[in-house]
Amino acid sequence: MIILGIDPGLATMGYGVLETARGNSAVVDYGVVTTPKDLTLPQRLNRIEEGVTALIERFRPDNIAIEELFFSKNITNGIMVAEARGVILLTANKLVGEEVYEYTPNQIKQAITGYGGADKIQMQLMVQALLRLKKVPRPDDAADALAVALCHAHTSRLSTEFKVR
Repeated sequence: MIILGIDPGLATMGYGVLETARGNSAVVDYGVVTTPKDLTLPQRLNRIEEGVTALIERFRPDNIAIEELFFSKNITNGIMVAEARGVILLTANKLVGEEVYEYTPNQIKQAITGYGGADKIQMQLMVQALLRLKKVPRPDDAADALAVALCHAHTSRLSTEFKVR
């Protein structure tokens, strides 16, 4: 199974692609889709849509896993990320159909480290170890997206609980 994990963002959207079989996951690719700050919001959202479309067309994922939003301080930034996340969800649903899943940050941390309050360093080191990588994936957004994909790989037998409805 091919899983596309996405860490939503307006300026930087992380992605991680895993191939999973019989409980083992291997990295196919990871990286980021970026949007320049000098573009208008609609232009940036369009770049996100183009990026997600290109990833889906290139990797033909069986499932897409997306991190749910969590923000507590900067509501303006949170709204813009939510708009980007909406574009990501719409594009994924249009191109892949119903095999789109979402996980909260705590669910992802729990699935990867066994502790829902894990910090960023713990998460990155576990992603590195679980995927047998020589170094921690960079940038952080890509490492986060790999964690989302790994979370789905570890919990996919329960996938109906996390399916976007």
